Amino acid sequence: MTKNIEIKQLDSRSPEKWDAFVESCPEATFFHKSAWKTVIEKAFGHSCHFLYAENDGAIEGVLPLGHVKSLLFGNTLISSPFCVYGGIAAITEEARASLDAAASKMARDLGVDSLEMRNQISRHPDRPSKKLYVMFRKELEPDPEANLKAIPRKQRAVVRKGIKAGLVSVIDPDVDRLYDAYAESVRNLGTPVFSKKYFEILKETFGDQCEVLTIENQGELVASVMNFYFRDQVLPYYGGGTAVARTVQGNDFMYWEVMRRAVEKGVKIFDYGRSKEGTGSYRFKKHWGFEPEPLHYEFDLVKSTEMPDINPLNPKYRLFISAWQKLPLPVSKIVGPWISRNLG
Repeated sequence: MTKNIEIKQLDSRSPEKWDAFVESCPEATFFHKSAWKTVIEKAFGHSCHFLYAENDGAIEGVLPLGHVKSLLFGNTLISSPFCVYGGIAAITEEARASLDAAASKMARDLGVDSLEMRNQISRHPDRPSKKLYVMFRKELEPDPEANLKAIPRKQRAVVRKGIKAGLVSVIDPDVDRLYDAYAESVRNLGTPVFSKKYFEILKETFGDQCEVLTIENQGELVASVMNFYFRDQVLPYYGGGTAVARTVQGNDFMYWEVMRRAVEKGVKIFDYGRSKEGTGSYRFKKHWGFEPEPLHYEFDLVKSTEMPDINPLNPKYRLFISAWQKLPLPVSKIVGPWISRNLG
């Protein structure tokens, strides 16, 4: 029987229906939640087009899209900007095909350079695909001690040093200390920082699903991380450490505390997010015993003849990165958000 698939856009009347589908759809991720539309529009000012496929009143697929248009970095329709995962989450192939066709049409109607789908698995092997990122995910044991023993010996010893140093973790009610630690780390890497407003909107919008865990040493800020909780998963997303963190293994202890506390909440999957192959972040996660899985960022080229290459590994950004690392931290906090809002 032929299905009567209708493509609709998320509006103020449909977020509950959208999110109920996301919670039940195996392919959906935290980044498919309807609230990302609010976050992206409020924090960055980009327009969003959240499409869903409906059959006889029931949602069978969703596709969050953000339109990032910049003189510096091009004009792209992305699922989803500022998110590691995206693309179509569907329970039927009819819904998937209809959403894919609707996205391609929208990309052409908007006149973008390209449409980018941040898929966890390959959906269009015939399309250009960026082999830049991998994801790190691992199933957790219900016993914290078993998780500690599962960490490779050398990394486990580093975590124990943090424990012996007397570090403690606390849950912060706001993003103040997180932002200070994050901004310092990002500046040191030579990357423009996001605005503090963005972090405040994330915390306000996602509530209990967005937690800020901070590491202290005798009351002094060492490191902090923003974690997203979704179904039975935890995803440490934005984090950073101060100069003190390097002397007391603060970052290592921090991620162990995320893992330990998550298990206490009944979480089963630790999602370390994405990393670029060959980077320090990639090696750090490998040291924890996580195995990389490829991410499939696939492109429908509309006006462009090649995929965009906006990442720190691109040689043309080397001078910019070197200069940015020398910026005073207060200056980087002022200038950075003007640039980062267009990176997507």
